[in-house]
Amino acid sequence: QVQVVESGGGSVQAGGSLRLSCAASGFTVRNYCMAWFRQAPGKEREGVARLYISAYASYADSVRGRFTISRDNAKNALYLQMNSLKPQDTAMYYCAARPGTCSLLFSDYVVQGQGTQVTVSS
Repeated sequence: QVQVVESGGGSVQAGGSLRLSCAASGFTVRNYCMAWFRQAPGKEREGVARLYISAYASYADSVRGRFTISRDNAKNALYLQMNSLKPQDTAMYYCAARPGTCSLLFSDYVVQGQGTQVTVSS
């Protein structure tokens, strides 16, 4: 079964860190574009970070320098290290995958997780 399952969300104070994990099954992460999206209450879903097959990483301006996307080919998993968290980072975070090149649109990703909640308090 092709799926991704996120974990690692939680509640943290501003300035803290969290590491999100995305366990993939039914496909190989190194052969897919892997991405993290997030959606805050009342807001549209937005792209946070993308990891291309080449291992090139791309970030939203709002998280660049604070978040790091990475993958572990041996574990077939994707990660998002989030440092210096801010209250505006509070959202449901989703892992997604698509073959070929990355896209800015969540709807272009054929594999989508159920999400993990991140809450940052001031």
